[in-house]
Amino acid sequence: MTQQDWPVLRFSEWQDTCATLHMWTQVVGKIRMEQTPLLNHWWNVALYVSASGLTTTAMPYQDRVFEIEFDFIEHQLHISCSDGASKSLALRPQSVADFYAEVMATLKELGIEVKIWTMPVEIPNPIRFEEDTVHASYDPEYANRFWRALVKMDEVFKQFRASFVGKSSPVHFFWGSFDLAVTRFSGRPAPERPGADLITREAYSHEVISHGFWPGNKDMEAAFYAYAAPEPEGFSQAKVQPASAFYSSEMKEFFLPYEDVRKADSAPDTLTQFMQSTYEAGANLGKWDRASLER
Repeated sequence: MTQQDWPVLRFSEWQDTCATLHMWTQVVGKIRMEQTPLLNHWWNVALYVSASGLTTTAMPYQDRVFEIEFDFIEHQLHISCSDGASKSLALRPQSVADFYAEVMATLKELGIEVKIWTMPVEIPNPIRFEEDTVHASYDPEYANRFWRALVKMDEVFKQFRASFVGKSSPVHFFWGSFDLAVTRFSGRPAPERPGADLITREAYSHEVISHGFWPGNKDMEAAFYAYAAPEPEGFSQAKVQPASAFYSSEMKEFFLPYEDVRKADSAPDTLTQFMQSTYEAGANLGKWDRASLER
């Protein structure tokens, strides 16, 4: 596998590692959420693709800043402080409970006292971090593959984002849903979703068309997605590209299998085609002011 390849990601081969990493990123993500002021649509909580993994970027703590980074090359968790203090923990097969305890103890050694809500979010049957001995897998090869795939799509997402001059999110990794995403906004407020909770109300306060990548589950392999919220009439019947993209009436989203992108003659062009065609479908049907929103 060369640096130019989009790596193979078969969910069955790394599902246990994926589930464990999901919980580890929630531990680190909740530290970021605790240490940063709320930004619109929860943008302050996200992680970012880095040169070696996923990072919180700098977070304030008293008279210092600190950063936590998953390094999927050396398989370390790096904690770095602006006063030069730093510590690294090995990423290895260990339970969420042990990972949580080790991270919090290390922060304390560095003089950083952070208290987080330890209940995972956006998953069925959550187990508090300090009690989770179920998730304890770490396959370094697949962790590295996952990060390398994120690097590839992060570049494409950023190119796609650059052509939009309206309000747009950063390209960021949400640890709750464990996906990389970028979101465009029409500029108009959205009607509140029926039964929306606090998280959903904040996330979807305005009209959006969102694109992203999700690593899959036992029912569906890794895929790129696109949705409009609120969904305009006719969106589900829109003709989008490439031909292998499909609409899920259950999820209310278009999907494009990651494997189809990986095997394409040009993965970036194929992914961009999917993002652009689904955006145009949602923007046209939703009567967005495209002339003022696009470069």
